[in-house]
Amino acid sequence: MAARLGEYAGRTGVLVLALPRGGVPVAFEVARSLGAPLDVFLVRKLGVPGQEELAMGAIATGGVRVVNEAVVRELGIGGEVFEEVAGRESAELERRERVYRGERAAPEVRGRTVILVDDGLATGSTMRAAAVALRRQGPARLVVAAPVAAREACEELRAEVEEVVCAETPEPFHGVGRWYEDFSQTTDEEVRGLLAKAKRSDE
Repeated sequence: MAARLGEYAGRTGVLVLALPRGGVPVAFEVARSLGAPLDVFLVRKLGVPGQEELAMGAIATGGVRVVNEAVVRELGIGGEVFEEVAGRESAELERRERVYRGERAAPEVRGRTVILVDDGLATGSTMRAAAVALRRQGPARLVVAAPVAAREACEELRAEVEEVVCAETPEPFHGVGRWYEDFSQTTDEEVRGLLAKAKRSDE
């Protein structure tokens, strides 16, 4: 995937932002390959109760919400259920910001080329929430990148950003985890470690 992003290598003003936690190991390799700084952008998927991998929406830093209307309508999810999940995920989003960033301020994105990276795109709602939230901060260019994705998710995201790089779009898709040999969960410690390692490389 880094090869598909090769045009951004060595450019000034490029910033790679990972969607934690799974997107961080992928974004680390992309940032290293491009010689660009790495940071995280926090988004939480709002999973359907009992089918948590299916997103009914997502929230991002800055109070942005994206609702997957098709899923909400199809499953008849009420506002109360949605709010309960959103409240729980908001608390987790705030916790992770403290864990990953500590006292460090979020990076300045205005006027920069931002490459948003995740480990895969199923519905794309998590990435869409990140793109909407980041757009409000005035980047010059927004690029979405993922090693594996559902074709529909890639197509829908083209309306939100300048460029979408989906390295593989297998059909039928059947979820992100199926396309990884090792899809074990990335831990908070691993995220902090990769961010610290990337920061040392930048200095």
